Amino acid sequence: MTGYVMPAEGAPQDRVWMAFPSAGYSLGETEAQHHEARSTWAAVAHAIAEFEPVTLLVDPGEVEAAKRYVSQDIELVEVPLNDAWMRDIGPTFVHAEDGSVAAVDWVFNGWGAQDWARWDRDAKVGALVAEIAGVPVVSSPLVNEGGGIQVDGRGTVLVTETVQLDPGRNPGLGRADVEAELRRTIGASEVVWLPRGLTRDSQRFGTRGHVDIVAAFTAPGRLLLHTQTAEDHPDSSVCKEIRDSLADRFEIVEMPAPDTLTDDEGYVDYSYINHLVVNGGVIACAFGDPRDADAAAILAEQYPGRTVVSVDARALFARGGGIHCITQQQPSAQIRPA
Repeated sequence: MTGYVMPAEGAPQDRVWMAFPSAGYSLGETEAQHHEARSTWAAVAHAIAEFEPVTLLVDPGEVEAAKRYVSQDIELVEVPLNDAWMRDIGPTFVHAEDGSVAAVDWVFNGWGAQDWARWDRDAKVGALVAEIAGVPVVSSPLVNEGGGIQVDGRGTVLVTETVQLDPGRNPGLGRADVEAELRRTIGASEVVWLPRGLTRDSQRFGTRGHVDIVAAFTAPGRLLLHTQTAEDHPDSSVCKEIRDSLADRFEIVEMPAPDTLTDDEGYVDYSYINHLVVNGGVIACAFGDPRDADAAAILAEQYPGRTVVSVDARALFARGGGIHCITQQQPSAQIRPA
């Protein structure tokens, strides 16, 4: 164990950080798309605010719009933004040896320098959030995003070969290099490599394989795993491959994918795995799908004592992510007696 450790996502939290959509890919081109994006981000923020404080970063050009869509219970902070995927552009919060909180500032380069992405402003958000939060920065040279890691709070971290070893992110780095940096920054004592991510997420407007729509730790040693049961969906074989790579290490709890298989762009990567655990609650993705209720019941079983609140996430997935992707939790300090 190093001096820092990333706690489990269900550990006590001080707040959740989000970013409001700004001009570009996530906001969309038409007024209808603008309204859809703003309404969905606001719905997630309001759901979280029922459980704990929310701080919402807003690009200066979107402040008036944010005030129209977001209640006064949500703290707004003006910060220049390119996009609104806080899990990836923001820092990863960790505990120092004394239990205080620090923020790992990864290098962000638009999910591997993708030709459609802009990141000159977003690359600075990690350090800015740490400054606003009043916590020390742990600078990292690793190109990484919060959606690309899942931890159990005890040193085990899931990553994906197609993300951390992506030549567009970390050219020249091997597994040992990545593992050493994860050990230094988030206290990873065991790094488990998934072979890839879901099909849609591996296409042009995806992340190239984030783990946070594939698997989530609900307890040490137990994984909630996305399971595509429709044989004609390409993720059916992908999920089997991923499960085979994990089955001998963890207790696997299957989370069936929604019945919805396609949208106007092709096969979807709708996933109930992409939920957010908050103090006393779970903010879950819904898709207007027959399996929404079953997924909420599984989440309630996996996170006993927490209230599950579902928010329609179709507008998020149409833009490339889900509820987990647009949020970042800040854990509470756990100061130990001297």
